[in-house]
Amino acid sequence: MSDQQDKSGKTRVSANMRIVIACSAFVVSMVGVSYAAVPLYKLFCQVTGYGGTTQRVEQMSDTILDRTIKVRFDANVAAGLPWKFKPVEREVELRIGETIQIAYTAENVSDAATYGQATFNVTPMAAGAYFNKIQCFCFTETELKPGETMNMPVVFFVDPAIVNDPDAKNVTTITLSYTFFPHASEKPVAATAEPVQDNTTL
Repeated sequence: MSDQQDKSGKTRVSANMRIVIACSAFVVSMVGVSYAAVPLYKLFCQVTGYGGTTQRVEQMSDTILDRTIKVRFDANVAAGLPWKFKPVEREVELRIGETIQIAYTAENVSDAATYGQATFNVTPMAAGAYFNKIQCFCFTETELKPGETMNMPVVFFVDPAIVNDPDAKNVTTITLSYTFFPHASEKPVAATAEPVQDNTTL
């Protein structure tokens, strides 16, 4: 084999190794992004109402309008989580600014304890900034034991400022949608036993 062929072979091996390393790095980065997705989404939702995300507030509205609006409730479960998840009521009609409480239920249909975590969005997107939640189960790690059913309340109101927004003032129906994803709960790490020192003198 000539020196030129030998160099060509080494070049191909080196190129292949770079491709393998690049692909491995990509896979690792995607896994990292998937674990970070929920915390990043949570931070985004707490700060803005953009793109159909809702606002989290601490107190009820002090203004209630005569105009009513309908709110529909949607429930989804991602693959890998053996839960039945649904709203208690499919739809309510309330006055804009009125605070009400609704509820979802989740049931673990498996024979083992499982953990889930919910994300949410609101449609139409223009209404997201005006859908204010006072109490919600989203982004909270939830454990359900085998066969356990849990009631999950949501307290919310629609901000009266929605009627002054050119893009949202004609909205008559809002849909609040939740999706539960599997969540790997951290297992407690057993404390490492410290070595016992024998101070007995022989």
